[in-house]
Amino acid sequence: MKRAILAGVSAAAVLMSLGAANAADLPRRHVEMPVKAPAYVPPFSWTGFYLGVNGGGAFGRSNWSGIGSFDTRGAVVGGTAGYNWQMPNNFVVGVEGDIDWSNNRGSTACGAGLSCETKNDWLGTARGRVGYAFGRVLPYVTGGLAVGNIKANVPTVGSTDTTNAGWTAGAGVEAAITGPLSAKIEYLYADLGKGTCDAAVCGANTDVNFHTNVVRAGLNYHF
Repeated sequence: MKRAILAGVSAAAVLMSLGAANAADLPRRHVEMPVKAPAYVPPFSWTGFYLGVNGGGAFGRSNWSGIGSFDTRGAVVGGTAGYNWQMPNNFVVGVEGDIDWSNNRGSTACGAGLSCETKNDWLGTARGRVGYAFGRVLPYVTGGLAVGNIKANVPTVGSTDTTNAGWTAGAGVEAAITGPLSAKIEYLYADLGKGTCDAAVCGANTDVNFHTNVVRAGLNYHF
């Protein structure tokens, strides 16, 4: 009887070891965890209307006939409005206008202890823009109409203020930074042509030419 029990226990142990070995040889099933798809981010488009602010500096030259030319410089700050159309080939065309307050001025001695000063108090432009969009970055060229005042001033004597239309051209780069906001930096050359200092101020009618370079940064909100 005792031998029979021992034989049964031995047989059971052998069967259990064989079952464990077979289980170990079975291929393990690989369970992949579900992967969440990345959120869809639509491509950025420059098409649309925008408003903005800008500010920077200006430097240029003014020439008084019969007297000579001299440097002018000062600050500019103002507002901007525009509209862009982005083409399927990523070219972007648009229109932009701005109006800036300016304290761009310079002067030179003009005889008898007097000085002759040219001052530009405001400058506006209406321009076309053409650029190529590299995603959220837009380099561009621009050009069009410039309008501003040319103030010819002889302190203690008087001044003559002329509003002139001229031309402007330049280039810049704009980048979308966050949400509806973009930032830009641009250069413009503006030529307002010729103003006049009246004989009552200058002793004789005098031509006053003015042109300037504007370097400014801006922040735009796109609708």
